[in-house]
Amino acid sequence: MITISESAADRLKEMLSQQETPNMFLRLGVTPGGCTGFSYAMGFDDQESDQDIYMNVQDMKVVVEKENLRYLDGLEIDFEESGMTGGFTIHNPNAIATCGCGSSFRTREEAGVPDKEC
Repeated sequence: MITISESAADRLKEMLSQQETPNMFLRLGVTPGGCTGFSYAMGFDDQESDQDIYMNVQDMKVVVEKENLRYLDGLEIDFEESGMTGGFTIHNPNAIATCGCGSSFRTREEAGVPDKEC
């Protein structure tokens, strides 16, 4: 299960409403790389495949590839504002290590493929 806070959902819905393509939804995923081995992918999409599962979170359609769900199960997404800045934050109970900025991670079972430039 994936949890999205009310503040994050409000921000995402606002961003979705500005998309020119109809029927967009939030796609979450994982790609190899980042400083720690895996990087989060979060964006809008309008294409689904038979490899996807979808869920309704905070009245939003959220899609995740079945293969990535093992990394994202229990994921919590929030949006925090701090002064003139703000951004999405991710808490992943599957991660045993994260990079300093929080955009990459590794799990107990898999180290991923860290970028050599980090």
